[in-house]
Amino acid sequence: MAMAEGERTECAEPPRDEPPAEGALKRAEELKTQANDYFKGTSGPDRVVKVKPHDKDAKMKYQECSKIVKQKAFERAIAGDEHRRSVVDSLDIESMTIEDEYSGPKLEDGKVTITFMKELMQWYKDQKKLHRKCAYQILVQVKEVLCKLSTLVETTLKETEKITVCGDTHGQFYDLLNIFELNGLPSETNPYIFNGDFVDRGSFSVEVILTLFGFKLLYPDHFHLLRGNHETDNMNQIYGFEGEVKAKYTAQMYELFSEVFEWLPLAQCINGKVLIMHGGLFSEDGVTLDDIRKIERNRQPPDSGPMCDLLWSDPQPQNGRSVSKRGVSCQFGPDVTKAFLEENQLEYIIRSHEVKAEGYEVAHGGRCVTVFSAPNYCDQMGNKASYIHLRGSDLRPQFHQFTAVPHPNVKPMAYANTLLQLGMM
Repeated sequence: MAMAEGERTECAEPPRDEPPAEGALKRAEELKTQANDYFKGTSGPDRVVKVKPHDKDAKMKYQECSKIVKQKAFERAIAGDEHRRSVVDSLDIESMTIEDEYSGPKLEDGKVTITFMKELMQWYKDQKKLHRKCAYQILVQVKEVLCKLSTLVETTLKETEKITVCGDTHGQFYDLLNIFELNGLPSETNPYIFNGDFVDRGSFSVEVILTLFGFKLLYPDHFHLLRGNHETDNMNQIYGFEGEVKAKYTAQMYELFSEVFEWLPLAQCINGKVLIMHGGLFSEDGVTLDDIRKIERNRQPPDSGPMCDLLWSDPQPQNGRSVSKRGVSCQFGPDVTKAFLEENQLEYIIRSHEVKAEGYEVAHGGRCVTVFSAPNYCDQMGNKASYIHLRGSDLRPQFHQFTAVPHPNVKPMAYANTLLQLGMM
């Protein structure tokens, strides 16, 4: 595959993701430690009282962290090694009543239709909330669809067909609508791949993910969703999605979102030539497509290994590998990319995961393409965004740039962890 390598362009330093912790308990402990440092206390609440006896906010934040630690410790203690019981088992969707005063979109005979999707997008555009019964219906049904998929989805494009590949959308619902305005609504003749990080940071993540899940139900073979590092519990607890779901719906619904995210595929291969994943390549040589197929993805990602790398790694300009600036997985060089592609008879990879000033970047001699679809990321980066067209005739990436559109006055990170909002993380 021969593509011209683009000049590397950088925005101002983007917000960098925290690496996933070994578990929720570890994350909570870290939060507690940071709170201790912030309050200049070292020995618990009594120390906070001594240092800042009249600081009610300090005491509240510290107590919040302590509560998280105790809660997560309890959850870990009762969980054992058994896989948790599905939220679906405790739901009685049929008994949920849609009140007479609700005038919003409803599934037709329990099914998503194109009429429902158009009404849903307009309803969301008007800043209204989908009824919880409809949201639960979508989540239960999309879980059934996703759990039947392979960890590596394999797609064939005929010579006359094209597919659109989008990168991170991060809860920027109005920019997602703009993609559909510019590029057309999804359909059997206008297929899409959304390459992870649908949620967090942006404060319309519920609207983004339920819209994407709706289209997945409507066009299961022509609308594809891959998992990103933000479709995980640790990230959602910190960067806003968990808080947003709890604010707009319930904690139970967040637990169901978490279950659904675990079934998202990790990679997609087009015509056996182009491999798409959210993060990038691997910390060790010798990984094959068959190794990806064999990954048991129905879990929270581990701290290392192929699943972690697919969600977290980044390319670097120099050969070899180096420690990731994110604190998890690795950075991989052009030689690593070349060896992987040759071993697996691929031409190039498409990945996302990093904001780019122009919305995309071509690196590693044309073998590593980054696409990012959240313009003016977090309302502060000023970056363009892009999506890619791939045609079955030659599979050369065609980049289409776009800029941010206005959105309602709800700031990014509105539902994020309170410590993060205070600048403590």
